[in-house]
Amino acid sequence: MSADLIVRRLGVQPYEPVLKAMQRFTDERGQDTADEIWLLEHEPVFTQGQAGKEEHLLAPGTIPVVKVDRGGQVTYHGPGQLIVYLLLNLKRLKVGVRELVALMEQAVVDVMASYEIEAYPKADAPGVYVDGNKLASLGLRVRRGCSFHGLALNIDMDLSPFQRINPCGYPGLEMVQVKQLAASADMAAVSQRMLEYLTERLGYNAVVEKQQLD
Repeated sequence: MSADLIVRRLGVQPYEPVLKAMQRFTDERGQDTADEIWLLEHEPVFTQGQAGKEEHLLAPGTIPVVKVDRGGQVTYHGPGQLIVYLLLNLKRLKVGVRELVALMEQAVVDVMASYEIEAYPKADAPGVYVDGNKLASLGLRVRRGCSFHGLALNIDMDLSPFQRINPCGYPGLEMVQVKQLAASADMAAVSQRMLEYLTERLGYNAVVEKQQLD
C-alpha cells in the first residue's frame, strides 16, 4: 500500500496557472509528500507537447497556444472535457512510465465499458479510441521519478476547435465524446468512476478531498 492520496476537484481553470502549479508541486515535493490527482476542466486552449510541430497548428485563431513540457503533439482542451492530472511518486509506487500509461488507457476503457461503450487503445498511437475516432488523449512528464500531466477525456464539449489542428499530429483524425455514445453519462459521474478506478488500481490507503490548490 502507498501513502494517502490527495484529490483536488478544481472545476474550470485557465491552463497556464495550473501548469505552473503542477511544475512547482513536482519540483518542491519530497519523498514523504502525498501523491495527488487533480480533476478539472480547462478554459479553451491548444497545448503543444515537446514533439509538437508548428504545421499541425492549422488555424488556432483566438484560442491561445501554449508550449508545454509533456510528451506528444498538439491537442485541444476546453470545458466539457475531463482532465485528470496524475502527480505521483512512481518510484514509491513501484510503477513504470509505460505501466502508468497503460493504466490510464485501461481506466478509460473500463469506465467506458460501464456505459456499454467499446473503447480501445492503440499500440502505435497513445490514447483511447472508439470506431477509429479519438476519445481520450494522454501526455505525461516524469521528473525525479515523479509524474505530472495526465489524460484528457472528451465528455460533453464543443469538438469544433479540434478541426483547427491536426489532433496529436494526425491529419484528419476525428474526435468523439462520451455524450455522443452514452446519453446518460455526465461529467460528475464519469470523473467519479475514473477516480475510483485509478485509486483502487494504484492502491492508496485513504483519499483526502480538496476543492482548491494550496
